[in-house]
Amino acid sequence: MASSCSLFHSSLSSKSKSKFPLPRHQNNTKFNRPPPTVISCTSSSTYDPCPSTTSSNSNSPSPLKSGRLADENIRDEARRHRSIANNTFSAKYVPFNAGPDSTESYSLDEIVYRSLSGGLLDVQHDIEALKKFDGAYWRELFDSRVGKTTWPYGSGVWSKKEWVLPEIDPDDIVSAFEGNSNLFWAERYGKQFLGMNDLWVKHCGISHTGSFKDLGMTVLVSQVNRLRKLKRPVVGVGCASTGDTSAALSAYCAAAGIPSIVFLPANKISIAQLIQPIANGAFVLSIDTDFDGCMKLIREVTSELPIYLANSLNSLRLEGQKTAAIEILQQFDWEVPDWVIVPGGNLGNIYAFYKGFKMCQELGLVDREPRLVCSQAANANPLYLCYKSGWIQFKAVKANTTFASAIQIGDPVSIDRAVYALKNSNGIVEEATEEELMDAMAQADSTGIFICPHTGVALSALIKLRNSGVIAAGDRTVVVSTAHGLKFSQSKVDYHSKKIPDMACRFANPPVQVKADFGSVMDVLKKYMGNKTPNH
Repeated sequence: MASSCSLFHSSLSSKSKSKFPLPRHQNNTKFNRPPPTVISCTSSSTYDPCPSTTSSNSNSPSPLKSGRLADENIRDEARRHRSIANNTFSAKYVPFNAGPDSTESYSLDEIVYRSLSGGLLDVQHDIEALKKFDGAYWRELFDSRVGKTTWPYGSGVWSKKEWVLPEIDPDDIVSAFEGNSNLFWAERYGKQFLGMNDLWVKHCGISHTGSFKDLGMTVLVSQVNRLRKLKRPVVGVGCASTGDTSAALSAYCAAAGIPSIVFLPANKISIAQLIQPIANGAFVLSIDTDFDGCMKLIREVTSELPIYLANSLNSLRLEGQKTAAIEILQQFDWEVPDWVIVPGGNLGNIYAFYKGFKMCQELGLVDREPRLVCSQAANANPLYLCYKSGWIQFKAVKANTTFASAIQIGDPVSIDRAVYALKNSNGIVEEATEEELMDAMAQADSTGIFICPHTGVALSALIKLRNSGVIAAGDRTVVVSTAHGLKFSQSKVDYHSKKIPDMACRFANPPVQVKADFGSVMDVLKKYMGNKTPNH
């Protein structure tokens, strides 16, 4: 279901001395809320999820229309084929984990990042409206859109549009048809190293910019595109980043023609990550601090300038990221895995996965949720320490250097979200030392998976839980790979060259130096092949 909307809104008030009009500040109760936005919508879909009757059994798919006109692109074709129906779905911001008596809420068209109390926000969908259609209906609808080029449903995110941003007009959507990423059966790795036959790796890094951040950024930048068309005070979009967020933000902003501003910690990300926002035309500030320092600065800047905050403090991104969980269920023909293991840094992603699984269970697509595991680098492990304390006490830590640089975060913004998700999924938190994560990465690479160090952190957690018997040999387990291994080629070079101080690099596979003559080459190959002779 997509919607074409006519909006009547008032401009946001501002009491700043700055020459720029400010967004409504989330912690300043002196700002008056604007009158509610009035939205009238027409909708479209691969087939219409808004039938005239509310009976969930009366829904049947309409055939996909094809045959684009000579002068049409896929947006034009989608616009021409829109059905006319009332949009019955909606979403709004509410305080995260608010009690039933809370009345605080905000339109998604407001620029607000925190609640009045300073807490996190969450995007709340009208679940009762969604429940008018049964689980079988939603499964069929989502499955009907896979592999299509129909705008915008060819995206793994926007194929679940009704559950993401139900009220956005398809013309405002900025998409690279992200998602629909490979679910890799890790047959050899599972059997050889873990004695498992049902181990899977969800390759979220096989994506437009090489990381799972694309899933959330398509949603955020689409909403920014809408806000700019509504003449809201948004000149550009900014983020603090350890690499992947800036790559995704800059790419989607470039596609939409929206300025992007990136705060990066100097000398703490890979060249492959640094070059992406530069190539995409972002305004890049290399700042002599760590990620937490960059995050502090970007939050201060976005409260003074008309720059929209794109970090996961902004709950819009999590709406896109949760679709990876729905996608996993789709790829298993709507069967629920036993375990899902996610590497964690700023900790929004573990909550996004929980939210996706929870919505599927609540709306009847599946009958249960998997258990979640969040794995952190030991050099940046505040969630792990909180978990080991029995969830009693959280303390930010000074994050030390880790090869898993994207999760080198000592004061995660989404700590409350992560704790909530793990408590409600009977979840576990593990950690991985630098040697453990690099060895796990090398082992996985040797079986053809080719992963990033962050996925090595997740695999390290799996190894520990498998060895302790918590995860059984027959448990269907999904390890979430968050970025493409090519983004971290230097760490692989250093490992296989055995150039990492105080690390044995047990699974290193360095090239063999050999003289340029036939005899020398034959001697080396005979020795190698003798060691590889299969045992029968």
